[in-house]
Amino acid sequence: MVCRFDNIGFIVLAAGLGTRMKSNKAKVLHELNGKPMILYVLETTKNIVKKNIIVVVGYQAEQVIKIISAKHEVCFARQDKQLGTGHAVLMAIPYIEQYTENIVILCGDVPLVHSETLKMLITDHLNADRDMTILSTQVTEPMGYGRIVVDGENLVKRIVEETDADENEKKINTINTGIYCIRKEFLFDAIIKIKPANVQGEFYFTDIINIGYQEQKKIRAITIGNDPCEYMGINSCEDLEKAEKIVWYRTNKRP
Repeated sequence: MVCRFDNIGFIVLAAGLGTRMKSNKAKVLHELNGKPMILYVLETTKNIVKKNIIVVVGYQAEQVIKIISAKHEVCFARQDKQLGTGHAVLMAIPYIEQYTENIVILCGDVPLVHSETLKMLITDHLNADRDMTILSTQVTEPMGYGRIVVDGENLVKRIVEETDADENEKKINTINTGIYCIRKEFLFDAIIKIKPANVQGEFYFTDIINIGYQEQKKIRAITIGNDPCEYMGINSCEDLEKAEKIVWYRTNKRP
């Protein structure tokens, strides 16, 4: 089935500082080959939809808004207190256009994802008529990543973060990329049910999955493509250096 993206909205999370970057600059403003990483993410989303893109800003909000607005017309939501990804998504809810039926949520520090990958995610989600689809990938060393826990029918029960995982869960090598497509009605209903019941004391967006599972929502994780570099999050200066090499290669490789 051919899918249209007219009723798709995007939420891009871009509020954090990123303490491991060893800089007081907002994480999403760190540059890859001379361009802030958030602009790569927005170029990708703009290849899919031209409007209905909400960027959640927080740390150095004015500077982030200024740099983005010079290149792209988007809507901004503010997360004045850094209370976790669930709280960040909640801040974006009032800005979602009324006609929206499904929403893609991704992070401003994952700049290497391809627009074609997101289109395939949306298409698979719509064709399967799911409540939520999680973009996953498999790695040999999952330490530090959220593990995807499924039941016997391959429905996703929950995503457990490294700090909250038990020994068996830490052995799971199917991990969360932090990219989701979710039905608007499910998101609006479940987001207000998230509680900060974790080691970090934050509102994890991923807790929405266990809420949905308990309510018998249709939630699955899918893997698209064979380029794990797409889902690389920039959390340190070392990550930034690796990503710069990938961007250079993509730009200069011969057909």
